[in-house]
Amino acid sequence: MKSKPNVIHFLPNLFTTANLFCGFYSIIAGLQDLYIPAATAIFIAGIFDLLDGRVARLTKGGSKFGEEYDSLSDLVSFGIAPALLMYLWSIESFGRIGWLVCFVFIACGALRLARFNVKTASAEKAYFEGLPIPVAAFVIATTILLFHELMLEESHNYFNLGLTVALAFLMVSSIKYRSFKDLDFRDKRSFGFLVFVVFVLMIVAYNPGIMMFVVMIGYVVSGPIFHVLGYEQKIRIASRQKKQEATSPNLMLIEKKD
Repeated sequence: MKSKPNVIHFLPNLFTTANLFCGFYSIIAGLQDLYIPAATAIFIAGIFDLLDGRVARLTKGGSKFGEEYDSLSDLVSFGIAPALLMYLWSIESFGRIGWLVCFVFIACGALRLARFNVKTASAEKAYFEGLPIPVAAFVIATTILLFHELMLEESHNYFNLGLTVALAFLMVSSIKYRSFKDLDFRDKRSFGFLVFVVFVLMIVAYNPGIMMFVVMIGYVVSGPIFHVLGYEQKIRIASRQKKQEATSPNLMLIEKKD
């Protein structure tokens, strides 16, 4: 009976270790000029990062240790690995500016993770504050796939330099990004979202090298656009209405008992 808690806590941390391994492999592959495998490893790290949280909740094996370990792994896989990959692949030719930009990306990623850990308890489920660091890493990885697919020149490319800076500051910004954690898939209204996901998957499957970049950039741009349009307020109002609808039946039962 005593070994059961250790086994349960081992499972989510095993996925976190796999996430860390993929980030480390991406760094090694990038140093050997294997840019496509390095970018692919970042995507696989994202899958393991998604799974470790799900496994922790399913097995009730979440812990403070697991949260800290996950953040450290994310910094390697989605901070250091994509920044070094971008530097080696494209902006090394900018010299000091190139490596300074990559450092800014890593520093902003670390700040983003620290802020997320501090505000986890008080944060609303409907959105993230600032661009999530895995998404920023995916944008860099999909940029490499895009350039490879279109056979574009990546050396001394100002677009890649500006993109890295933009992603860095979006991570530490106060712009809200939809997390989709508030979606109730048992609700009939989620059917439209399901159709949208299927549509996106069809687009990506048509040409993954290009369309994955389009989807990632679409999500990145959605934050500033919704911020300007005031969409965040609509999300808050909708989430409050859902909470009221969930609590109203209980209140009615209490009134009937009285």
